[in-house]
Amino acid sequence: MTLDLASSLSLADELFSRIEEQTARVAVVGLGYVGLPLAETFAWGGYPVLGFDIDADKVAQLNRGESYIGHICSERISELIGSGRFEATSDPRRFASADAIIICVPTPLGEAREPDLSFIVHTANMLRQHLRPGQLVVLESTTYPGTTEELLLPLLEKSGLKAGRDFFLAYSPEREDPGNRDYSTRNIPKVIGGLNDTCLKLAVALYEPIVDGVVPVSSTRVAEACKILENTYRAVNIALVNELKSVFTAMGIDIWEVIAAAKTKPFGFQAFYPGPGLGGHCIPIDPFYLTWAARRYGLNTRFIELAGEVNTAMPQYVIERLTDALNEEGKPVKGSRICVLGIAYKKDVDDPRESPAFPILEMLQAKGAIVSYNDPHIPSLPPMRHHHLRMDSQPLSPEFLAAQDGVLIVTDHSVYDWDFIVDNASLVIDTRNATADCATPRARIVKA
Repeated sequence: MTLDLASSLSLADELFSRIEEQTARVAVVGLGYVGLPLAETFAWGGYPVLGFDIDADKVAQLNRGESYIGHICSERISELIGSGRFEATSDPRRFASADAIIICVPTPLGEAREPDLSFIVHTANMLRQHLRPGQLVVLESTTYPGTTEELLLPLLEKSGLKAGRDFFLAYSPEREDPGNRDYSTRNIPKVIGGLNDTCLKLAVALYEPIVDGVVPVSSTRVAEACKILENTYRAVNIALVNELKSVFTAMGIDIWEVIAAAKTKPFGFQAFYPGPGLGGHCIPIDPFYLTWAARRYGLNTRFIELAGEVNTAMPQYVIERLTDALNEEGKPVKGSRICVLGIAYKKDVDDPRESPAFPILEMLQAKGAIVSYNDPHIPSLPPMRHHHLRMDSQPLSPEFLAAQDGVLIVTDHSVYDWDFIVDNASLVIDTRNATADCATPRARIVKA
């Protein structure tokens, strides 16, 4: 046995012992919709947790015991702070005190739908200045197969430390689903791929106490590809029902009734539902990471790109349905008062990332409509990478609804009283089948 190998095994054994004893300090980089729930889960599982974010306001808010994410209450943050199991920081020098560092930073698309890995690069360059022997680094950010080994590894090795020997490297895709009452970080199995067997063993040991099952795979590339497959599967099937929606509507057939009938089949069919477009940080983005990576191998992903075209066209389809509905009332879009219900990308969350509500609002404004919105989870529109709307949520009074020429349902939050809405509005454009159970509505309802 060489000295280097013996030293590596000693470092791994020491870290493994601390993980087993749950004295290993876990640092979570990026305290957003993925990182904060993960940090809470590690703290719940008994680990001391250090949360890191470059946003000093977020750090200060958390250290005061306040949450900025709807499905994690402030009482829970306050409890963790008070117990000493969690603290937040924006000081990168604190990385040296961590035994395991989990990277949960955004991976958006660029203007040409190419991967924007600048957040990973920035994190790696910051981290390598404080990397020490014996640490485990796990990337959770969704990305294309090969990112961990081709991008993150060489950046970290600029520290002078060797991955797999001096420090340990793994990839485990995040599977967070905000607003899902049945599944959270704790009861969703974790897929894990390591740079080598030792890296995999350490990462599996780290996650095992906090989740209901781990799924080891043979490499970081397989783990990266797993997340891409999961969300590409969803994007393609949503595109299918979105396309069928327009076809069936032209035939005078209700797509929602068709899906309800089809899902009674106990095998060979899984229900997916149409909508006004894709939202969230995963489904609209992840498939294009694979498309970009495939081009590096001289391959085209025509199926994925076609699905992307269909889903991206849905906001325009909604506008066309709304325009037709107004025309039947003898009204142009220009000058009409339109209220958009729901800004979040999915029901019952406060996450507006990639929400189709933003292009819909912008299209309506471009056509001269007088637009407003209501979302009980998003009181003011936040600044977005590609959208710069400044609006506040309007209360839904009978007078406000009656003054609208059209009410457009984009997100079907559970708190909405659909009977109240359709009884006080004159025209409702429903992209979510939210009004299906309303009895004798006053409003004319058009599905889009």
